[in-house]
Amino acid sequence: MATIVGSGDFKYRVVEDWAKLPPGWSFKEVAAVGVDASDTVYVFNRGEHPMMVFDRDGNFLKSWGEGLYPRAHGVHVGPDESLYLTDDGAHCVRKCRLDGRILLEIGIPGKPAPYMSGEPFHRCTHTALSPKGEIYVSDGYGNARVHKFSPDGKRLLSWGEPGSGPGEFNIVHNITTDAEGWVYVADRENHRVQVFDANGKYETQWNNLHRPCGLYMPYERHPICYIGELGPTMAVNREVPNLGPRMSIVDSRGKLIGRFGDPQAGLGASAFLAPHGVAVDSRGDVYVGEVAWTVWPQLYPSEARPQGLRTLRKFEKVH
Repeated sequence: MATIVGSGDFKYRVVEDWAKLPPGWSFKEVAAVGVDASDTVYVFNRGEHPMMVFDRDGNFLKSWGEGLYPRAHGVHVGPDESLYLTDDGAHCVRKCRLDGRILLEIGIPGKPAPYMSGEPFHRCTHTALSPKGEIYVSDGYGNARVHKFSPDGKRLLSWGEPGSGPGEFNIVHNITTDAEGWVYVADRENHRVQVFDANGKYETQWNNLHRPCGLYMPYERHPICYIGELGPTMAVNREVPNLGPRMSIVDSRGKLIGRFGDPQAGLGASAFLAPHGVAVDSRGDVYVGEVAWTVWPQLYPSEARPQGLRTLRKFEKVH
């Protein structure tokens, strides 16, 4: 019997073993997922084949990016069907065609800016686009900044400092935008999503989240937002229930309207280990990439990683 998660308008059927990998292949772990207009799914992962492409039924179509992406982190599908790939190991962002051909590169691969210098990039994390096609980059692990670039890659402005006040960040981990130009930033270790105007002016923040990691927002006015929450990993609180890992769904003002995931981390059908990247297709199905390989020793320091550790999930919308 299929496992159903969520409630109300946000109920989902868990699709087990959705991705059909070629024999001997592995994701290692999935950092991010993107879906194009035809519901083709792009799985940006940290294995030997960084980008794996599937149809909506999980049939493998192709792979690309081998040797180019040392540590996959973020993928954004633009309205022109370009992919914006953020690699925190290479400290760069690449705009690619759907077949992987690189159209634009921002940053110098393998050459990070000085730690906390505010200059792009030091372990950048994700990318989003303004209604005018301007490029926002969250940056990231070694900076506390958001950078805005012109469509051809020229830096226009940057904002953010380390800290916990308005407009300050403690791991700026993900970024998304809506059709009106508002910018939403997952300020992970401050346990919030901050909202800015197009020029970086702080507007408001969404609280009552635990380490928000992944963001997905349909590109429309007053959209809902899907948030992957990483959950606790410190020894003192990693067994505390109701902190995640989980998926939360909020309206355009940050009000919780849906949530699923077990009270604690686990390997069950309705449980998560480490939601990191989120995408939603045209039918409302949710894809979640989990950095389970990285988080496992933090959650279970005395246990070896199990073989075939699950790191990509599909949740089919129940209509």
